Amino acid sequence: MTEQITAKALSLNNIEVVYDHISLAIKGVSIDVPEGGMVALLGANGAGKSTTLKSISGLLASERGEVRRGELHFLGRNIGALMPQERVRLGIAHVLEGRRVFEHLTPDENLIAASAVRSRHDLNRNRERVFSYFPRLYERRTVASGYLSGGEQQMLAIGRALMTQPKLLMLDEPSLGLAPFLV
Repeated sequence: MTEQITAKALSLNNIEVVYDHISLAIKGVSIDVPEGGMVALLGANGAGKSTTLKSISGLLASERGEVRRGELHFLGRNIGALMPQERVRLGIAHVLEGRRVFEHLTPDENLIAASAVRSRHDLNRNRERVFSYFPRLYERRTVASGYLSGGEQQMLAIGRALMTQPKLLMLDEPSLGLAPFLV
């Protein structure tokens, strides 16, 4: 029997994150995500799940956090020194906990604002794909997003990430506010 080697999409090796130069948040986190694979981080509140995701997306600095040790590789490239927007361009999408959408825009406008494509055809194809995943968003596409329910806003946050055509999609508390059948 031959052993099949799967390429790694993401590799974290012995990551250590510190907040405010003194507070150790995570230590020794190592994760490999194979291309086409899925990994779930499970743990109690405060265990470092969100911090781990922010170390990958590069969003630690906005909270006075930093990766002090370890290596982060995405598709074979060291991304440790890259800014968050550069990581997004590489194909990393991160849906933060808490349904962060543009409340004054409609769901349709939110999806367009998040789109990473330049052609109208690709934009429409991606938007239709999101609406096929979340038919309720299609029904509510012309309502200001601030008036959507919590679950609808969560669908929209995930939909916005999908509009970037990510190679890696990270969801922090993805089932927050969603009906059990949709989860």
